[in-house]
Amino acid sequence: MKTKSFESNLERLEEIIKVLDSGDVPLDSMLKSYEEGMKLINDCRGFLNSAELKIIDIKNSSAETL
Repeated sequence: MKTKSFESNLERLEEIIKVLDSGDVPLDSMLKSYEEGMKLINDCRGFLNSAELKIIDIKNSSAETL
């Protein structure tokens, strides 16, 4: 299974938010969308945490070479 990019996950999350905010879908669909949205939020957090760790590593490596 190919991992989607942060940007595509964020875009899909925005679509889900619009659907949920509209209130024009059946409860069953809303629950499925909510569940998908929560998974996307966790995936996005993972991307951000990973990026933060990489930035810290780069910063630390740069500081060592100075």
